[in-house]
Amino acid sequence: MGKNKVVVTGAPGTGKTSIIHGLEKQGFHCFHEIIRDMTSKARLEGEEHTHISNPLVFVEDAMQFNKDLLYGRAKHYQKSLLMDVPLSFFDRGIPDVLAYMDFFGQSYSKEFIDTCEKNRYDTIFIVPPWQEIYVSDNERLETFEEAENIHDALMNTYTQFGYNPIEVPKDAVPKRIDFILETLNQL
Repeated sequence: MGKNKVVVTGAPGTGKTSIIHGLEKQGFHCFHEIIRDMTSKARLEGEEHTHISNPLVFVEDAMQFNKDLLYGRAKHYQKSLLMDVPLSFFDRGIPDVLAYMDFFGQSYSKEFIDTCEKNRYDTIFIVPPWQEIYVSDNERLETFEEAENIHDALMNTYTQFGYNPIEVPKDAVPKRIDFILETLNQL
């Protein structure tokens, strides 16, 4: 049960979600990103702003928003442990919450660190920023330069937790999926 837990992470607009959807179409179990829905909901409930990259400006309690995100991802992780599948893919992992908090200069308690340490993934793939495919939208508020800085924060956070993120080459989605599956000995 819950054999191999694989994260596909990276800055906004790097193609993570397209990879996850492609893996899902091939029959792999995938846990989808929860932040886009949370950000949309927060924006609808908050005041309307012009281009602001930090979704926390739309919420009354930024720490609670981060805790909800942390626990939502931890819930996905715990659910994966009960599944009878050889691989579970995650569109972002628990450490992403801390990386974003670092990026936005927010402090966090030991509770955040403990949650990352207690819920360990097997493999981390990171999709690098790629300006040619980058598009911002109503939920992806960051500029490309901010995406590059978020990439660095993600690399730092995962490395601090003892992971060695594997960079996915800039290529068409099917080739990126093949790279991931070959690396995992699934082809």
